[in-house]
Amino acid sequence: MFKMNRRQLFMSTAKSALLSALGAVGFRTGAEAQAPTATSAPASPRVAQGSESLGEPGSPSAIRTIPGDILPAPELPFGGEIKLNALQSKSWWQPRIVPPKGAPNIVLIMTDDVGFGAPSTFGGVIPTPTLDRLAANGLRYANFHTTSLCSPTRAALLTGRNHHSVGFGVISEIATGFPGYDSVMGPESATIAKILKGNGYRTAWFGKNHNTPAFQTSQAGPFDQWPTGMGFDYFYGFNAGDVSQWEPMLTRNTTPIAPFVGNPGWNLITAMADEAIGWMKQINDLDPSLPFMIYYAPGATHAPHHPTPEWIKKISAMHLFDDGFEAVRERIFENQKRLGVIPANAQLTPWPKDLIKTWKQHTPEEKKMLVREADVYGAYLAYADHEIGRVIQAVDDIGKLDNTIVIYISGDNGASAEGSAMGTWNEVLPFNGVHPTAAENMKYYDAWGNNETYPHYSYAWAWTFDTPFKWTKQIPSFFGGTKNGMVISWPAGIKDKGGIRWQFHHVVDIAPTLLEITGIAAPNQVDGVAQKPIEGVSLAYTFASSAGGFSAPSRHSTQYFEMLGVQGLYNNGWMYSAVPIRAPWELTGAAVADPATAFKFELFELKNDWTQFTDVSAQHPEKMAEMHDLMFGEFAKYQVLPLDASAATRFVAPRPSLAAGRTVFDYSGLKVSDIPEGNMPSLLNTTYTITAGIDVPDNASGMIINEGGRFYGWGLYLVKGAPIFTYNNQGLIRTRWQGPALSVGKHIIEFHFQYDGLGAATLAFNNVSGVGRGGTGTLKIDGKVVSTRKMENTVPLTKPLDTVFNIGAAAGTPVDDADYSIPFPFAGKIDKLTVVLDRPKLTPEDIRRLREAEARQGADK
Repeated sequence: MFKMNRRQLFMSTAKSALLSALGAVGFRTGAEAQAPTATSAPASPRVAQGSESLGEPGSPSAIRTIPGDILPAPELPFGGEIKLNALQSKSWWQPRIVPPKGAPNIVLIMTDDVGFGAPSTFGGVIPTPTLDRLAANGLRYANFHTTSLCSPTRAALLTGRNHHSVGFGVISEIATGFPGYDSVMGPESATIAKILKGNGYRTAWFGKNHNTPAFQTSQAGPFDQWPTGMGFDYFYGFNAGDVSQWEPMLTRNTTPIAPFVGNPGWNLITAMADEAIGWMKQINDLDPSLPFMIYYAPGATHAPHHPTPEWIKKISAMHLFDDGFEAVRERIFENQKRLGVIPANAQLTPWPKDLIKTWKQHTPEEKKMLVREADVYGAYLAYADHEIGRVIQAVDDIGKLDNTIVIYISGDNGASAEGSAMGTWNEVLPFNGVHPTAAENMKYYDAWGNNETYPHYSYAWAWTFDTPFKWTKQIPSFFGGTKNGMVISWPAGIKDKGGIRWQFHHVVDIAPTLLEITGIAAPNQVDGVAQKPIEGVSLAYTFASSAGGFSAPSRHSTQYFEMLGVQGLYNNGWMYSAVPIRAPWELTGAAVADPATAFKFELFELKNDWTQFTDVSAQHPEKMAEMHDLMFGEFAKYQVLPLDASAATRFVAPRPSLAAGRTVFDYSGLKVSDIPEGNMPSLLNTTYTITAGIDVPDNASGMIINEGGRFYGWGLYLVKGAPIFTYNNQGLIRTRWQGPALSVGKHIIEFHFQYDGLGAATLAFNNVSGVGRGGTGTLKIDGKVVSTRKMENTVPLTKPLDTVFNIGAAAGTPVDDADYSIPFPFAGKIDKLTVVLDRPKLTPEDIRRLREAEARQGADK
């Protein structure tokens, strides 16, 4: 018998094992490999049920659609052949996933803080020709609603779920530790972008991102709730509620950038249009078949109002606002009737004389300042609309406008009333209880709108731009806070060009609309996480017909409203509305302790009363009870409870961050730039010490450590060798400590500030007496005191939302323009840097007094 040696035995065994394995994965072995047979051709890849495969199966150009119930879609089994040699094998590629045939491109636009009555498309006096163009080629929605505040509206827009359902009951900067208010959109609520991307779309986000938790916006991440972690391939914008349009805190994907440095006249409104156009053309050049979604969210027209000088000149020359609030409201109302965006029997709600002065009550100087504010605002809106027009024209230029759905939502809430009675040259002032007079604002008259101001208009203009409704941003129970004009244009899918739609709809309905028109299913599972149901209702049915006119039935029958404790409910043509206790411009007062029971409610039958003009609660007590019970049922369903009616004081409430709970911050001296608020030591309402060990050359200059800039900030830096600490209190007053020029070599600089107040802990007692107090600062060089000064006040509650922290250079704007310009790099070496906080601690006696004050305050109500 033939015997095999050890090597032969090994080879035979290995070959048998190999052939067995190859057979298991589809290889033909032995005799079946001798000649081609009917079964030897490669099998077509299995396509998931409910999908299709297009192109040559297995080729690099093959594409497929997917059921979409699970994202990312499972890969198909290998569909080629594997033999011993590549020449006898058949390669195979996973087909590229594409949306269903004919799915449109998407341009989703949301502007900021634009009242229903501001743009010309909905009767306003401010020209918005791009919005007009799209309306003429599509549909105007006259009964579309938002949440009454920015981040919550945007969370609902992006997810198709109610804002509390995804943790955005309020903006992230005032988030609290309850599921409806923690500003965390969990993985169980995938965004529309994530769904579209999983189905083959290319996705990009330009402009404002106010939906990443404020405590996760530093370069340390985590990045799962940044735009690039929420389904967007590309992000160019800012992570904050607002920024300077001249010198913004700007990010590309997750990297801070500063394209404005050394680039006079640069403005973000134009830059982001350029960026969007460039991204879209690049995608089209690489492969014209790639479908795209652009989410375009300019900072306009949120404060700061920063249009270019050319636009200010153009709008000012039109004299749109010279005759004041009431006259402008009358013109808007007439235009709305003429355009048909309000019913013929709609009534103009009265001017709130008990809350806001009439135009005649203002002095000539006040009127001059108020007109300037409105001109700059009007220029900002017109400028933003113009740049949006460039993006739309670029879609047209590449031949894709016909099958692109453009959804242009004019505002994420009503017009903003956060600018004080006379407006403010610095938006943050009212949030800290400072309300500039006309005379104080007039100092900035010529600069209003440029980079030396961070301006906001009077709340009287906000009420005007919400014509014909009552109230403004922050108020969810009246349509001045929630009704925003929307236009949808889709030439391939909407034939009633120029039509008006009256059905009640809400921002939560946009995501399901996009899913319906693209033919893409809402997934059951994304990244292994079961998904919350979509809570909105598609409004795609409104594309087909305007049947019913003003009384057309809506498929969105019930919608709760809640913001900052104020409540409301829409149900089948009825509106149940809490009357605000706190006006939206009263930002620093004590919270309403019992918002669940403290409000008076009114009732409106909207089929007879489009503007909530007449309260009919007395005539319908049974309806009032029914609406109340239904509203609290919705609150329980969508994570609205517990109700919280506090406002600006919530800015200093504790929340997670890289700085939370820390009192000592040691830095290596490595250059650090653009670290946003919530991820740095906060010097508000506390005693602190900053110690820097430095090594300097002769006559050295540069920033050692700083936060903020022109409108709030502080910095420790050298100018020609002299150490300086500057505290900029909201641009109102700068306090400066300076020492003699340093010799060459190593030095220790120490700045100590002894705070005089009780700190933010007093806010737990509805008491602001402990915040914003002054103190004494001492600057030391190598242990020797060189400067001691007292500050009467400090910033109490909030900083500009685009405030950043830096080491080794400055960013954004200077804390003192007279000393330096950006980026002001430090010429020496920072060996070590330490910040120590010593927050005030309440004694038992302090607590007793605060409780007594709280009790007195409650008794006075």
